[in-house]
Amino acid sequence: MKLHVRMVFEAIVLSLCVLALSSCSKDPWNNPNPANPKGLVTYQSVISPAPPKHLDPVISYATDESIFIMQIYEPLLGYHFLKRPYELQPLAAESMPEVTYLDTEGNSIALGEGEIAFTRYTLRVRKDEHFQPHPSFAKNASGEPLYLFSSAEEGQQYKTVPDFPETGSRPVTANDYAYQIKRLADPVNISPMLGFMSQHIVGMSELSRELGDVERDGWLNLNDYDLTGVEVVDDQTLVITIKKNYPQFVYWLSMHFFAPVAPEVDRFYKNPGFAQRNLTLDWWPVGSGPFMLVKNDPNTEIILERNPNFREDYYPSEGAPGDAEAGYLDDAGKRLPFIDRAVYRLEKEVLPLWTKFLQGYYDRSGEVHANTNGFFDQAFVVGPEGLEAAPELADHGITVSIDVKPSLYYYGFNMRDPVLGGYTDEKRKLRKALQIAFNAEEYINIFYKGNGIVAQSPLPPGIPGYFPGKAGTNPQVYDWVDGKRERKSIEHAKALLVEAGYPNGRDARTGEPLKIFIDVQSQAISNPMMNWMDRQFAQIGVQVEYRPADWNRTREKYLTGNTQIFSHGWLADYPDPENFLFLLHSPESPLVCKCDGTNNANYASDEYDEAFRAMRIMPPGPERDVEVAKMVKLFQDDAVWLYAFTPKEIYLNNAWVYNTKRHGIDKGTLKYIRLDAEMRARKQAEWNQPVTWPLYAGALLVFALLVPGVTAYRRRQRATAR
Repeated sequence: MKLHVRMVFEAIVLSLCVLALSSCSKDPWNNPNPANPKGLVTYQSVISPAPPKHLDPVISYATDESIFIMQIYEPLLGYHFLKRPYELQPLAAESMPEVTYLDTEGNSIALGEGEIAFTRYTLRVRKDEHFQPHPSFAKNASGEPLYLFSSAEEGQQYKTVPDFPETGSRPVTANDYAYQIKRLADPVNISPMLGFMSQHIVGMSELSRELGDVERDGWLNLNDYDLTGVEVVDDQTLVITIKKNYPQFVYWLSMHFFAPVAPEVDRFYKNPGFAQRNLTLDWWPVGSGPFMLVKNDPNTEIILERNPNFREDYYPSEGAPGDAEAGYLDDAGKRLPFIDRAVYRLEKEVLPLWTKFLQGYYDRSGEVHANTNGFFDQAFVVGPEGLEAAPELADHGITVSIDVKPSLYYYGFNMRDPVLGGYTDEKRKLRKALQIAFNAEEYINIFYKGNGIVAQSPLPPGIPGYFPGKAGTNPQVYDWVDGKRERKSIEHAKALLVEAGYPNGRDARTGEPLKIFIDVQSQAISNPMMNWMDRQFAQIGVQVEYRPADWNRTREKYLTGNTQIFSHGWLADYPDPENFLFLLHSPESPLVCKCDGTNNANYASDEYDEAFRAMRIMPPGPERDVEVAKMVKLFQDDAVWLYAFTPKEIYLNNAWVYNTKRHGIDKGTLKYIRLDAEMRARKQAEWNQPVTWPLYAGALLVFALLVPGVTAYRRRQRATAR
């Protein structure tokens, strides 16, 4: 018994000592992040609940994946970080491409001199571009690749890329870009760009057919096959020839589909048994960008580290109006990147993300899906001046970044539908009545917390041809009153219904009520949303029936034209009006192309198609602007979509994060982020001080309860001894 009492006392004293020592520590107790390597500035962020599946630049076509791919690879061209409208600039290329136009005989001609049969792009790769350190470049004493195996057993000890003890590197050459373009053509890779690029790059279709017939046993060296439209002149010079004239091709050169892939890397990952252990380019990308992948566990975390071989690159010294005042030019001329590591952790739930962000353990609220939509009510309050940051955000010095991506969500009419489709005045008036009844502003305020901009045309903000204010207003749905847009009245919509043959929402010929059918993907609709839409259309006497389905069923409806009103969305691949106006180009109709076309409205207008074809090959300028305006007017007059809006996403940044301007197109912006690591550590300690008094109080209470018992016990022991 005496030993037991002593142990209790010792435990209490030890606990109090531990508490006392812990309270002296400056490090928070609750930090969920592992300690950063000493001296390395580490950016802490999150990955979405749907982790990336493909990191091979020839396969991936998802925004979540490009967040990583574009930090690792450098295409020939990129975008200026700050300038708006978006501006292309050289990235891995020394300068913008030299463009030459050719006739059918291959002779050089000037633009406008005659029919252009081919366009040739000459690009020169920077001499200071180098691949990251990687075992595929490691060589033995004889200069041969060090890690080439003839059987799976030879390399079975290597489970991940960091397991290989030796690495190497080399300069990036023009052939590495040519090799990647050939990978686009290889049908084995199933690139989403094969069909589209085959329409433009000379010889790609032919190479694809040739490669499809090749017998394969292990690695296929694509250097052994010619691609007519791609010529490697020397180590630095690459020439790409496309069919006819397609000015938008330069935008594609900024995408990861045109990033360099070394033949050695392709060969390395074809080692026997590597694919079974995820030793593939799809899992372990190898590039020349500012960062390299060092850990890929999408179920927990993905880690990037600075590429030690990255070329000299500097923060821009000029930007858009207002950038200097916002502090976006404070780092002008400084060497990039500013951080050493980036750790992306998987957060499946919104609440833990929000809590850790407020505790300072995440630097920003996220990259793609982790914007404030999930915790908007906690982040913002309605004050006397409108929407304001919640006091907790203001106290923390948190800044807000608004991201208006060049994108659209919309509900479209099927122009082949016997009830709502067609091009007569009556059909147009029927669709316009429905457009007016659908109060898109109220819809955005209720279901998107006001984070959206109602579209007036198929062109979102940031795309040439988009105009704010009166110049960009759709006159079929809005009036311009006292300097602002005003939706036409329900009475006007009812009058249009009468002229369309549906007085009070009933067919004038049969007396039957008008019922419209809305096809939506199951996860994109809710009961409150459906109830709201019912009320909107009930104002003009129209009934609604919803037909929710999964994506496979929805896709089948698009392919067969079996829709009446459908939901869809589009995010720009590049900042050109063509990338949105082609959504209504008649050859893009699934019923015309017999494919997954983008014109799900099945819109068909000879006048629109003629303007689109003309616009597509024109350089930017007044003549092109006329053709764009013509298509916008046709879209408005024909009332092709029920409504559309551009989402406005709001991201939060902790006070120690700088250069947080969002870029709607380019995803390779991590190199511009700068962190004040000392401020972060100080704030984390300040915001996460442990509350230890209950522990002290509990220990003292236990001590106080034990003292009388111990005293009585000792008394009894002494009495027994006497």
